[in-house]
Amino acid sequence: MSLAEVFEKNPDRRYIMFGGKGGLGKTTFSAATAYWLAKKGYRVLVFSVDPQASLSDIFQRDIFGKGPVEIMPNLYAQEIDADKRIKEYQDEIRRKILDMYGLPEVPQEIENYIQAAAAEPAMEESAIFDEVVDIVVGGQYDYYIYDLVPLGHALYYLSMASVYDQWIDKITALREEMAEYEKVAAVMRREKETEEDKILKELLYIKNRINTSSGILTDKQKTAFFFVLVPEEMIILDTQKAAGLFAKFNVPLSGYIVNRVIPVELAQQNIPAYLRNRIEMQRQYLDKINRTFGGEVLAWVPEFERDITGLPMIEKVANAMFGGNGA
Repeated sequence: MSLAEVFEKNPDRRYIMFGGKGGLGKTTFSAATAYWLAKKGYRVLVFSVDPQASLSDIFQRDIFGKGPVEIMPNLYAQEIDADKRIKEYQDEIRRKILDMYGLPEVPQEIENYIQAAAAEPAMEESAIFDEVVDIVVGGQYDYYIYDLVPLGHALYYLSMASVYDQWIDKITALREEMAEYEKVAAVMRREKETEEDKILKELLYIKNRINTSSGILTDKQKTAFFFVLVPEEMIILDTQKAAGLFAKFNVPLSGYIVNRVIPVELAQQNIPAYLRNRIEMQRQYLDKINRTFGGEVLAWVPEFERDITGLPMIEKVANAMFGGNGA
């Protein structure tokens, strides 16, 4: 089956992810897929959860932290500014503390904690995850294309939904137990109703957002995850291991795309020994990829003559990935 057929035969898969080690072409393929779908008339958002994102470079537009930016008709791109999101987090936490407890200002001890927590690496990941939830639950696009961080971090990112969910479950259960005690106390005080539990309401709101997002990530009907690899020994081995790890998180794996394949026709021409050796080396690894992943390889994308930047080059990549004229 080709990559184009995967999309045509699974029209409900509207959440698309490309995974793999850094520097293999995930961002390029995300951009090219967004281009291909937009040309077909779908409203598409491609967004990056990688702090080292390069969608701005590929589209030759400064989109960092500016929300969804229209690149061409139907195609929008977004790079998440985690620092901005963290500041919004801090302001929101302060506001909720003031609202919930009726305080005139945030106590200094709590303010110190808010400031210290913002410096933790986990806060950046949490901010990015939260922004992704906002994007996904917004429902404004036909397709959402995730430009994921490199493998190790991607696994961590994907596991965050599960970790958050378990954590919120425990906190919510504890809060519900406390609410029951408060109800009993209210009855004993002959009060008709207890005051609305704003903390429990907030926890349930967070839990619903996490469940919505994590449910999409692992939904085989709605989500497609593609691994990107190149014909090199270590990359093939790493991809095998990573595929097993992703399976543990129930991420639906839809296939593999091989990038940077040197056209074998070049071997018939008068080329330098270096390039001839590279072609021979790739031939061995391409055979290994065929033996290892077989029919799950959906596209073989050639090495291009220059960097993939700008819509004309993105169109070339889309042609190589999906066949035809990129539309």
